[in-house]
Amino acid sequence: MRRGNRPAAPDYTSAALVMGLVNLLWIFFVLRAVFGLWAVLVAGIVLDKAISRIGRRRR
Repeated sequence: MRRGNRPAAPDYTSAALVMGLVNLLWIFFVLRAVFGLWAVLVAGIVLDKAISRIGRRRR
């Protein structure tokens, strides 16, 4: 196959973000059902700190 004849790759960014949200929601739902609201709050805070740390590293 010639290299100049390939179609552009599809952009799956929005699909990946939606599926990430769906996964996050069901994990939070299971945490709430098993451990209660405090576990969801702690998990949310930990995720927020981890995302902030990754953001600071990339600068």
